Amino acid sequence: MHGFSFVSLCAVALVAVVVFSGETRTVEAVTCDVSELGPCMAAITSPIPPSTTCCSKLKEQKPCFCQYLKNPAIRQLVDTPKAKKIASTCGVEYPQC
Repeated sequence: MHGFSFVSLCAVALVAVVVFSGETRTVEAVTCDVSELGPCMAAITSPIPPSTTCCSKLKEQKPCFCQYLKNPAIRQLVDTPKAKKIASTCGVEYPQC
C-alpha cells in the first residue's frame, strides 16, 4: 500500500512539473518596444515583401499591437493598409482592439 502511494505521489509530482513548466513558458512577458519592428521598415516604405526577420518580429510583438495602436505617434505607422498587408503576408492576425 505504501508503494502505491509513493508511485501515485511521484506521478502527481511529475504531472505538476510538466504542467507548471508549460505555463511558465506561456507567461513569459514580451518587452513592448516598437523599435523591435525595425526590420519591417523596408517593407513599409518600399514595395518589397516583408523579410523573415520582419515576420518573426511581428509574431514576437503581437501581444503589443493594441498598446501600439493606443499611441497616436505609433498608430499612424501601424494602422495603415500597408502594415495590415504585411501582417497578413506574415500570417499574423491584425488585432481588433
